[in-house]
Amino acid sequence: MESIFTPQGNKNIIDRIEQLSPISLSQWGKMTVSQMLEHCQQPIKVAYGTLHVKPQRLMSFLFGKSAKKKLASRQPFGKGMPTAQEFKITREPNFEIAKKELIELIEVFAKEGHAAIKIEKHPFFGHMTHHEWDLLQWKHLDHHLRQFGV
Repeated sequence: MESIFTPQGNKNIIDRIEQLSPISLSQWGKMTVSQMLEHCQQPIKVAYGTLHVKPQRLMSFLFGKSAKKKLASRQPFGKGMPTAQEFKITREPNFEIAKKELIELIEVFAKEGHAAIKIEKHPFFGHMTHHEWDLLQWKHLDHHLRQFGV
């Protein structure tokens, strides 16, 4: 699996984003491409400490460890996974702005390396290493880019 922290891995994700257009259609799910681009910004903002998500204590206690174990596997995320309320985008964002902002957020990983991650405790998975943050971000972005065929 590639790393979002390395220049090449970072570039590979951004190159896939660049292939999207305002008329890209999803292969599953309900989001438009613009909503997906804004949705993908939210977990990155959590890692950067600029978006605070209410911890899901009960869900984390019941499912956090097993979900975190799945995260560490090479298996890509499946379709129809639940998402945090704060990550749901119901309005229709401007495609070009959402794309530009997502790319700028992703570029920070390669520029700052592990220092980009400002929080250690994920609101659902609990304490996470830099490697686990890397996997989470990569797999989430990959999941939604595959959703839109890139």
